[in-house]
Amino acid sequence: MGQPQRIAFDHDAPIEIAKYYRFQWEPAQDCHVILYPEGMVKLPGSSGEIMKRVDGTRSLNGIITELEQQFPGVDLRADVVDFLEVAHGNGWIRPKAPR
Repeated sequence: MGQPQRIAFDHDAPIEIAKYYRFQWEPAQDCHVILYPEGMVKLPGSSGEIMKRVDGTRSLNGIITELEQQFPGVDLRADVVDFLEVAHGNGWIRPKAPR
């Protein structure tokens, strides 16, 4: 199996969960998950912490700032960018459309 597809996007634009996907805590899995019509993706550990902040108001840079305040002294930028670009490549998130 190859590398997950990464799709870059504007790091200052608000991002949201894409249509047809739902993010939630799943007690049976003991982790956060992304649900979609064909199945489910488990998001253990830090990926759930990142996705909790994808709410249509925060940008990638805003999410990084908030996480670095919550976990001081840890450089999270590369990991957060990698995860969100893969999430975007998988279609789980998207830049928020202007209303």
